Amino acid sequence: MHTFTIGANDAGQRADKFLLKACPKLPKSLLYKTFRKKDVKCNGKRIPAETFLAEGDTVQVYLPDEFFVSAKKTITSTHLPLPEIIYEDANILLMKKPVNLPVHADDKGSSDTLQGRFLQYLAGSGAYDPTQEQSFTPALCNRLDRNTEGFVIGAKTAAALRCVNEMIRENHVVKQYFCITAGIPPKQHDTVYAYHRREEGKMAEIAEMPREGFREICTEYDMLQKHDDLALLLVTLHTGRTHQIRAQMAALGCPVLGDNRYGDRRVNQKYGEAHQLLAACRLHFDVPHEGHLLSALYGKNFGYTPDFCSKYGFYI
Repeated sequence: MHTFTIGANDAGQRADKFLLKACPKLPKSLLYKTFRKKDVKCNGKRIPAETFLAEGDTVQVYLPDEFFVSAKKTITSTHLPLPEIIYEDANILLMKKPVNLPVHADDKGSSDTLQGRFLQYLAGSGAYDPTQEQSFTPALCNRLDRNTEGFVIGAKTAAALRCVNEMIRENHVVKQYFCITAGIPPKQHDTVYAYHRREEGKMAEIAEMPREGFREICTEYDMLQKHDDLALLLVTLHTGRTHQIRAQMAALGCPVLGDNRYGDRRVNQKYGEAHQLLAACRLHFDVPHEGHLLSALYGKNFGYTPDFCSKYGFYI
Protein backbone atom coordinates (compact mmCIF):
# COMPACT_ATOMS: atom_id res chain seq x y z
CA MET A 1 0.00 0.00 0.00
CA HIS A 2 1.13 3.55 -0.75
CA THR A 3 -0.31 6.75 0.71
CA PHE A 4 -0.40 10.25 -0.81
CA THR A 5 -1.37 13.47 0.90
CA ILE A 6 -2.90 15.85 -1.61
CA GLY A 7 -1.23 19.27 -1.72
CA ALA A 8 -2.49 22.54 -3.18
CA ASN A 9 -1.08 21.82 -6.65
CA ASP A 10 -2.50 18.26 -6.65
CA ALA A 11 -6.04 19.34 -5.78
CA GLY A 12 -8.81 19.89 -8.30
CA GLN A 13 -7.95 16.95 -10.56
CA ARG A 14 -9.35 13.47 -10.96
CA ALA A 15 -7.84 10.70 -8.88
CA ASP A 16 -6.75 8.70 -11.93
CA LYS A 17 -5.07 11.73 -13.55
CA PHE A 18 -3.21 12.51 -10.31
CA LEU A 19 -1.95 8.95 -9.92
CA LEU A 20 -0.79 8.70 -13.52
CA LYS A 21 1.35 11.81 -13.01
CA ALA A 22 2.54 10.95 -9.52
CA CYS A 23 3.40 7.33 -10.40
CA PRO A 24 5.06 7.22 -13.84
CA LYS A 25 6.09 3.59 -13.28
CA LEU A 26 2.52 2.47 -12.66
CA PRO A 27 1.04 0.98 -15.87
CA LYS A 28 -2.19 2.65 -16.91
CA SER A 29 -3.97 -0.67 -17.36
CA LEU A 30 -2.98 -1.78 -13.85
CA LEU A 31 -4.16 1.49 -12.35
CA TYR A 32 -7.64 1.17 -13.81
CA LYS A 33 -7.79 -2.49 -12.80
CA THR A 34 -6.98 -1.34 -9.26
CA PHE A 35 -9.86 1.14 -9.38
CA ARG A 36 -12.22 -1.60 -10.63
CA LYS A 37 -11.14 -3.84 -7.74
CA LYS A 38 -11.93 -0.91 -5.39
CA ASP A 39 -8.35 -0.88 -4.12
CA VAL A 40 -8.04 2.92 -4.20
CA LYS A 41 -9.32 4.84 -1.21
CA CYS A 42 -9.66 8.54 -0.37
CA ASN A 43 -9.94 9.42 3.31
CA GLY A 44 -10.67 5.77 4.04
CA LYS A 45 -13.47 5.36 1.48
CA ARG A 46 -13.24 3.47 -1.80
CA ILE A 47 -13.47 5.82 -4.78
CA PRO A 48 -13.94 5.57 -8.57
CA ALA A 49 -11.32 6.91 -10.97
CA GLU A 50 -13.27 10.09 -11.78
CA THR A 51 -13.32 11.33 -8.16
CA PHE A 52 -11.97 14.88 -7.85
CA LEU A 53 -9.39 15.39 -5.12
CA ALA A 54 -9.20 18.23 -2.60
CA GLU A 55 -6.25 19.66 -0.72
CA GLY A 56 -5.59 17.65 2.43
CA ASP A 57 -7.16 14.43 1.14
CA THR A 58 -5.35 11.18 1.88
CA VAL A 59 -5.25 8.74 -1.04
CA GLN A 60 -4.32 5.10 -0.47
CA VAL A 61 -3.45 2.72 -3.31
CA TYR A 62 -3.24 -1.00 -2.53
CA LEU A 63 -0.36 -2.08 -4.77
CA PRO A 64 3.27 -3.09 -4.10
CA ASP A 65 5.66 -0.23 -3.37
CA GLU A 66 7.73 -1.06 -6.48
CA PHE A 67 5.21 0.81 -8.61
CA PHE A 68 5.63 4.00 -6.61
CA VAL A 69 9.41 4.39 -6.69
CA SER A 70 10.28 7.27 -8.99
CA ALA A 71 13.18 9.66 -9.39
CA LYS A 72 12.75 13.05 -7.80
CA LYS A 73 12.05 15.86 -10.21
CA THR A 74 14.93 18.22 -10.84
CA ILE A 75 15.62 21.23 -13.01
CA THR A 76 17.86 19.74 -15.68
CA SER A 77 19.18 23.10 -16.96
CA THR A 78 20.67 25.69 -14.64
CA HIS A 79 22.64 27.72 -17.18
CA LEU A 80 19.92 29.13 -19.42
CA PRO A 81 19.36 32.86 -19.92
CA LEU A 82 16.61 34.36 -17.79
CA PRO A 83 13.29 34.91 -19.54
CA GLU A 84 12.28 38.48 -20.33
CA ILE A 85 9.59 39.04 -17.71
CA ILE A 86 6.86 41.58 -18.43
CA TYR A 87 4.65 40.87 -15.42
CA GLU A 88 4.63 38.54 -12.43
CA ASP A 89 2.32 37.83 -9.51
CA ALA A 90 1.66 34.83 -7.27
CA ASN A 91 -0.17 32.98 -10.04
CA ILE A 92 1.32 33.78 -13.44
CA LEU A 93 4.38 35.01 -15.24
CA LEU A 94 4.05 36.94 -18.50
CA MET A 95 7.13 36.60 -20.67
CA LYS A 96 8.27 37.98 -24.02
CA LYS A 97 9.61 35.22 -26.25
CA PRO A 98 12.27 36.24 -28.77
CA VAL A 99 12.53 34.98 -32.32
CA ASN A 100 14.33 31.62 -32.76
CA LEU A 101 13.56 30.39 -29.23
CA PRO A 102 11.21 27.38 -29.17
CA VAL A 103 8.49 27.30 -26.54
CA HIS A 104 9.10 23.60 -25.94
CA ALA A 105 11.70 21.16 -27.24
CA ASP A 106 11.25 20.63 -30.97
CA ASP A 107 12.72 18.49 -33.73
CA LYS A 108 15.75 20.78 -33.96
CA GLY A 109 16.91 19.48 -30.61
CA SER A 110 17.58 22.80 -28.88
CA SER A 111 18.38 22.50 -25.17
CA ASP A 112 17.26 26.11 -24.67
CA THR A 113 13.49 26.55 -24.54
CA LEU A 114 11.16 29.10 -23.02
CA GLN A 115 9.72 26.35 -20.80
CA GLY A 116 13.23 25.58 -19.56
CA ARG A 117 13.96 29.25 -18.84
CA PHE A 118 10.60 29.55 -17.06
CA LEU A 119 11.23 26.56 -14.77
CA GLN A 120 14.81 27.62 -14.07
CA TYR A 121 13.64 31.09 -13.07
CA LEU A 122 10.91 29.75 -10.77
CA ALA A 123 13.30 27.32 -9.10
CA GLY A 124 15.86 30.07 -8.60
CA SER A 125 13.31 32.45 -7.10
CA GLY A 126 11.92 29.79 -4.76
CA ALA A 127 8.48 29.79 -6.40
CA TYR A 128 8.87 26.18 -7.50
CA ASP A 129 10.60 23.29 -5.76
CA PRO A 130 10.43 20.23 -8.02
CA THR A 131 11.41 17.88 -5.20
CA GLN A 132 8.27 18.81 -3.25
CA GLU A 133 5.73 18.34 -6.06
CA GLN A 134 3.98 15.00 -6.55
CA SER A 135 2.14 15.65 -9.83
CA PHE A 136 2.48 19.29 -10.91
CA THR A 137 5.04 21.11 -13.03
CA PRO A 138 4.52 24.81 -13.86
CA ALA A 139 3.52 25.12 -17.49
CA LEU A 140 3.06 27.55 -20.35
CA CYS A 141 -0.55 28.33 -21.28
CA ASN A 142 -0.09 29.35 -24.91
CA ARG A 143 2.33 28.56 -27.70
CA LEU A 144 4.09 30.55 -30.39
CA ASP A 145 6.03 29.29 -33.38
CA ARG A 146 9.81 29.28 -32.97
CA ASN A 147 10.15 32.31 -35.30
CA THR A 148 7.20 34.29 -33.91
CA GLU A 149 8.01 36.68 -31.09
CA GLY A 150 5.70 37.85 -28.35
CA PHE A 151 3.84 37.22 -25.11
CA VAL A 152 3.63 33.78 -23.53
CA ILE A 153 1.77 33.14 -20.27
CA GLY A 154 3.31 30.83 -17.67
CA ALA A 155 1.20 29.37 -14.85
CA LYS A 156 3.02 29.04 -11.55
CA THR A 157 0.34 26.95 -9.82
CA ALA A 158 -2.09 24.22 -10.87
CA ALA A 159 -5.06 26.45 -10.06
CA ALA A 160 -3.65 29.22 -12.25
CA LEU A 161 -3.03 26.77 -15.09
CA ARG A 162 -6.64 25.57 -15.01
CA CYS A 163 -7.91 29.15 -14.72
CA VAL A 164 -5.92 30.57 -17.64
CA ASN A 165 -6.66 27.59 -19.88
CA GLU A 166 -10.38 27.99 -19.19
CA MET A 167 -10.19 31.73 -19.91
CA ILE A 168 -8.45 31.03 -23.22
CA ARG A 169 -11.12 28.47 -24.18
CA GLU A 170 -13.88 30.96 -23.34
CA ASN A 171 -12.16 33.85 -25.19
CA HIS A 172 -11.51 35.86 -22.03
CA VAL A 173 -7.85 36.28 -22.99
CA VAL A 174 -7.67 38.71 -25.91
CA LYS A 175 -4.58 38.09 -28.04
CA GLN A 176 -3.57 40.52 -30.78
CA TYR A 177 -0.67 40.47 -33.21
CA PHE A 178 1.22 42.94 -35.37
CA CYS A 179 2.41 41.69 -38.72
CA ILE A 180 3.75 43.14 -41.95
CA THR A 181 2.27 41.62 -45.07
CA ALA A 182 3.77 41.35 -48.54
CA GLY A 183 0.78 42.68 -50.40
CA ILE A 184 -2.20 44.81 -49.39
CA PRO A 185 -5.24 43.14 -47.79
CA PRO A 186 -8.53 43.37 -49.71
CA LYS A 187 -10.17 45.59 -47.05
CA GLN A 188 -9.18 48.21 -44.50
CA HIS A 189 -10.91 46.17 -41.80
CA ASP A 190 -12.46 42.73 -41.96
CA THR A 191 -13.48 39.78 -39.83
CA VAL A 192 -12.79 36.70 -41.91
CA TYR A 193 -14.51 33.37 -41.30
CA ALA A 194 -12.95 30.34 -42.94
CA TYR A 195 -12.20 26.66 -42.35
CA HIS A 196 -8.84 25.29 -41.26
CA ARG A 197 -7.11 21.95 -41.23
CA ARG A 198 -3.54 21.06 -40.40
CA GLU A 199 -2.22 17.53 -40.32
CA GLU A 200 0.98 16.76 -38.42
CA GLY A 201 4.03 17.70 -40.44
CA LYS A 202 2.04 19.44 -43.16
CA MET A 203 1.09 23.01 -43.96
CA ALA A 204 -2.25 24.35 -42.74
CA GLU A 205 -5.03 24.39 -45.31
CA ILE A 206 -7.68 27.11 -45.56
CA ALA A 207 -11.09 26.60 -47.18
CA GLU A 208 -13.83 29.17 -47.70
CA MET A 209 -16.63 26.60 -47.28
CA PRO A 210 -17.08 23.80 -44.72
CA ARG A 211 -15.20 20.61 -45.55
CA GLU A 212 -14.72 17.31 -43.78
CA GLY A 213 -11.92 17.49 -41.22
CA PHE A 214 -11.81 21.31 -41.25
CA ARG A 215 -12.68 23.51 -38.26
CA GLU A 216 -14.06 27.02 -38.43
CA ILE A 217 -11.67 29.89 -37.72
CA CYS A 218 -12.26 33.58 -37.21
CA THR A 219 -9.54 36.15 -37.89
CA GLU A 220 -10.09 39.90 -37.54
CA TYR A 221 -7.65 42.42 -38.94
CA ASP A 222 -7.20 46.18 -39.14
CA MET A 223 -4.82 47.67 -41.67
CA LEU A 224 -3.04 50.35 -39.63
CA GLN A 225 -0.70 51.69 -42.33
CA LYS A 226 0.48 50.85 -45.83
CA HIS A 227 3.07 51.96 -48.34
CA ASP A 228 4.44 50.49 -51.53
CA ASP A 229 3.45 46.81 -51.46
CA LEU A 230 3.63 46.41 -47.68
CA ALA A 231 0.97 46.77 -44.98
CA LEU A 232 1.07 46.81 -41.18
CA LEU A 233 -1.84 44.89 -39.67
CA LEU A 234 -3.26 44.51 -36.19
CA VAL A 235 -4.72 40.99 -36.09
CA THR A 236 -7.13 39.77 -33.42
CA LEU A 237 -7.58 36.02 -33.06
CA HIS A 238 -11.06 34.83 -32.16
CA THR A 239 -9.97 31.21 -32.58
CA GLY A 240 -6.54 29.75 -32.06
CA ARG A 241 -5.48 27.21 -34.66
CA THR A 242 -1.93 26.29 -35.64
CA HIS A 243 -0.47 28.82 -38.12
CA GLN A 244 -3.89 30.51 -38.33
CA ILE A 245 -2.64 34.03 -39.09
CA ARG A 246 0.09 32.89 -41.49
CA ALA A 247 -2.22 30.60 -43.45
CA GLN A 248 -5.18 33.02 -43.49
CA MET A 249 -3.14 36.00 -44.67
CA ALA A 250 -1.64 33.89 -47.43
CA ALA A 251 -5.14 32.79 -48.46
CA LEU A 252 -6.13 36.48 -48.71
CA GLY A 253 -3.23 37.12 -51.07
CA CYS A 254 -1.09 39.05 -48.60
CA PRO A 255 1.21 36.60 -46.78
CA VAL A 256 3.26 37.66 -43.80
CA LEU A 257 6.57 39.10 -44.95
CA GLY A 258 9.45 36.71 -44.28
CA ASP A 259 7.21 33.64 -44.11
CA ASN A 260 8.90 31.12 -46.37
CA ARG A 261 6.34 28.42 -45.64
CA TYR A 262 3.15 30.21 -46.66
CA GLY A 263 4.57 33.22 -48.48
CA ASP A 264 6.72 34.01 -51.50
CA ARG A 265 10.40 33.19 -51.07
CA ARG A 266 11.43 35.58 -53.84
CA VAL A 267 9.73 38.51 -52.12
CA ASN A 268 11.23 37.52 -48.78
CA GLN A 269 14.70 37.36 -50.35
CA LYS A 270 14.16 40.76 -51.90
CA TYR A 271 13.63 42.24 -48.44
CA GLY A 272 16.24 40.02 -46.80
CA GLU A 273 13.81 38.47 -44.32
CA ALA A 274 14.39 34.87 -43.20
CA HIS A 275 11.53 34.59 -40.68
CA GLN A 276 7.95 35.84 -40.46
CA LEU A 277 7.43 39.42 -39.24
CA LEU A 278 4.74 38.44 -36.76
CA ALA A 279 4.55 39.41 -33.09
CA ALA A 280 2.02 38.51 -30.37
CA CYS A 281 2.38 41.95 -28.83
CA ARG A 282 -1.02 42.89 -27.38
CA LEU A 283 -2.66 41.02 -24.50
CA HIS A 284 -5.68 41.65 -22.29
CA PHE A 285 -7.21 39.49 -19.57
CA ASP A 286 -10.97 39.94 -19.23
CA VAL A 287 -11.27 39.40 -15.47
CA PRO A 288 -13.57 40.95 -12.83
CA HIS A 289 -12.28 43.36 -10.22
CA GLU A 290 -12.89 41.01 -7.28
CA GLY A 291 -13.49 37.35 -6.55
CA HIS A 292 -11.37 35.95 -9.37
CA LEU A 293 -8.07 34.12 -9.07
CA LEU A 294 -6.49 36.58 -11.52
CA SER A 295 -8.24 39.73 -10.30
CA ALA A 296 -4.82 41.39 -9.91
CA LEU A 297 -4.88 41.69 -13.71
CA TYR A 298 -8.09 43.73 -13.74
CA GLY A 299 -7.70 46.79 -15.93
CA LYS A 300 -4.22 45.83 -17.14
CA ASN A 301 -3.30 45.79 -20.81
CA PHE A 302 0.08 44.63 -22.03
CA GLY A 303 1.67 45.72 -25.26
CA TYR A 304 4.81 46.70 -27.12
CA THR A 305 5.73 47.69 -30.66
CA PRO A 306 8.03 45.18 -32.39
CA ASP A 307 11.24 46.48 -33.91
CA PHE A 308 10.27 45.38 -37.40
CA CYS A 309 7.66 48.16 -37.55
CA SER A 310 10.14 51.04 -37.58
CA LYS A 311 12.48 49.03 -39.82
CA TYR A 312 9.90 49.36 -42.58
CA GLY A 313 8.78 52.88 -41.81
CA PHE A 314 5.69 52.03 -39.74
CA TYR A 315 5.45 54.10 -36.58
CA ILE A 316 2.81 53.52 -33.91
